[in-house]
Amino acid sequence: MKKILILLTVSLFFFIETHAQVEYKVVTSVESIVPNGLGRSRIISANEEKNYKEFTTTQTEDDNSRNKSDRSEIRVKDFDETKLLNFFNIGGIRFQNIAANDAIITSKINTMIAEGWELAFVSSAVESAGKGDNQGIFITRYIFKRNKQ
Repeated sequence: MKKILILLTVSLFFFIETHAQVEYKVVTSVESIVPNGLGRSRIISANEEKNYKEFTTTQTEDDNSRNKSDRSEIRVKDFDETKLLNFFNIGGIRFQNIAANDAIITSKINTMIAEGWELAFVSSAVESAGKGDNQGIFITRYIFKRNKQ
């Protein structure tokens, strides 16, 4: 009888665990790589949800009509914007600014983990046109997940 009870308890635990609803949240850091400190650097985190299906059309051979969503409906107006420092100042690359950004980003990650989120994925990219380009950004997306509450 004890073995059956233990087996049922373990089975129920695995059933609940595998059927848990998971939610995701994306946090983006945008760090300027514009010389002379002229760019803007921020952490952006949306506080409202959007359903992508409202802004999606399916293209087919018979129907190739374009999505007519109004941009104002897509925009998110409720978001957190955390200031970061730019990678460059008048003297060039500023390592102290990078360390400061690391501390702020770490604080954001630690806060989200304390709120029950788990860092699932990280994706980074740099935008720059190449030689002679004085514009650009370093963007990182932090993708968190947790069981829905």
